Amino acid sequence: MRVTILRRTLVVAALAVLIAYPIVSNDLYYQNLLILTFMLAIGASGWNIMGGYAGYISLGNSVFIGLGAYTTGILAAKHGVSPFLGCLVGGLVCAIAAALLSLVTRRTRGMYFVIVTFAVLQLLALVTTTWSSLTGGSPGLALPLPTWSLDYQNWPFYYPLLGLLVLTVAVSALVRRSKLGLGLFAIQDDEDKATGLGLRTAVYKMIAFVLGGTFIGIAGGIYAYYVTFLNTGAVFDIVASVLMVLAALLGGRGTVWGPVVGAFILEPLANFTSTGIGGANSGAIRLLIFGGLLLAVVLFLPRGVLPTATSLWQRAMARRSRPSPDEGAGPAQRSSASISVSPRGSDVDGGGRVLEVHDVVKTFGGLHAVDGVDLAVERGSITGLIGPNGSGKTTLFNLIDGTVAARSGHIALGGKRIDRSGRATRAHAGLARTYQLPRLFPSLTVIENIVLPERRLSFTRLWRKRVTSPERQRAIAVLESLGLANFADTSPADLSYGQRKLVELAQALWLDPALIMLDEPAAGISPALSQRLADLIRSLHSQGVGILLVEHDLAFLSSLCQHVYVMANGKIIANGSVAEVSADRAVVDAYLGDDVALAPAEVHA
Repeated sequence: MRVTILRRTLVVAALAVLIAYPIVSNDLYYQNLLILTFMLAIGASGWNIMGGYAGYISLGNSVFIGLGAYTTGILAAKHGVSPFLGCLVGGLVCAIAAALLSLVTRRTRGMYFVIVTFAVLQLLALVTTTWSSLTGGSPGLALPLPTWSLDYQNWPFYYPLLGLLVLTVAVSALVRRSKLGLGLFAIQDDEDKATGLGLRTAVYKMIAFVLGGTFIGIAGGIYAYYVTFLNTGAVFDIVASVLMVLAALLGGRGTVWGPVVGAFILEPLANFTSTGIGGANSGAIRLLIFGGLLLAVVLFLPRGVLPTATSLWQRAMARRSRPSPDEGAGPAQRSSASISVSPRGSDVDGGGRVLEVHDVVKTFGGLHAVDGVDLAVERGSITGLIGPNGSGKTTLFNLIDGTVAARSGHIALGGKRIDRSGRATRAHAGLARTYQLPRLFPSLTVIENIVLPERRLSFTRLWRKRVTSPERQRAIAVLESLGLANFADTSPADLSYGQRKLVELAQALWLDPALIMLDEPAAGISPALSQRLADLIRSLHSQGVGILLVEHDLAFLSSLCQHVYVMANGKIIANGSVAEVSADRAVVDAYLGDDVALAPAEVHA
């Protein structure tokens, strides 16, 4: 709380100083320095929405400066449009370009995304240079000179850029505190898992790219009028893109104010190195300075200046107000043997069978990982899937949830084919899954992990709070039933392996699935927790949720399942009741062995 109050006080004070500065001082050098700092801060904050929140590092964001600048310049020089109106058109052009760029790059990640964005920057610079009839080409494009009185100095540039910076930061804060930001951080942690929870990740990334590009484009238009002359080398500049990235990293990538802090540190340094270092080796010296700064940030301030300072302040306050052991003791954790929420039902409708897999084939080169599999799960039943390692069980799960595409065959959920649908669509249809090794999102709290899944895409929902009051109440009820209520606002890293499995199950249930696929839920957990997990599965079964269970703990599986399928070498070699499968000689030879038999399934109410 103290940190929040201090931060708000500093922000208000800094903004008041920046607003008053041109009025109390007529020093054009520092006005120019602040204008360039505002430009960098807007660019870094815009980049941060995509690069800091979603984790997609771009080296081409200065393309939006160039597009905004040339749109404004062409409208002003050739059509007589006011640059202050033209910059808004430039922002619109950049928004469209960002949307198109997000479509082009939607299947690229990591270094490939970096390469593509850099290539787009170089391509547009080349187009601008060669299309001389429109852009002026290599000689450049001159804009009309400002017509206001010199008494106003640079105020008409200074205050619009300051206002745009405030707006950019406000939108960045809104995104970070909304479900859109929640989804972007989940994408950064594990995009495939986020898609499996129903998030339309391509839409999330497009919105982030458009928001960042629009503000940078408007700033580029104002900058074009400020310099009154454009050439491709000045605005389609890779150095400007690198400075945006460096400012965000220096101040604190993924934070609201970090890119602004980084810009106010970096731009004065860049200005000093440009004007204060001369001679034949000035370029090499600048490169060494900024390279050394980047190295220092990575080695000594990997989180950035602002998060590091905030963390040190919080630790100091915690030491001063640390309670005694008796005062810090909290209530004992209460746990329950069954989950306390009821699924709201699914949208699927398929009579008795919730899942049908027919003649599904998946090959990897010459290997038939899944070879003509037929499988069905009845609504509200617990169906087991067993077999030796490498038999194709996980591949079959991946085919059903859409992680990989089948070569042939069809998959139906509630009577409706889903094998041609994407993962998010399957999640929206009522399909959920857990993993053998739980995959939670470390950037989110436990309660944020639980409420992240979405049953359908809603643009209005994206701008709601990360966790609304009704969602928090429902999620706390779930955590209480799991004995994890005290961990609601902590990182999943603070949980044990078995507790993370329980949270992932609760996360999957947030989709209110018609079918949930559990991949070795009892693996690596204690017998007591295994029994609690079995009770939770029975609770889901009693509420009408279909369950497909892969498990090597045969005692655990046989106590739950009414029907069992056995896979070996990518094929189903047997299926039936527990007793029937246990007595099948092919199953004994391929998997169980002569000394192992499945116990009879318990009678379910």
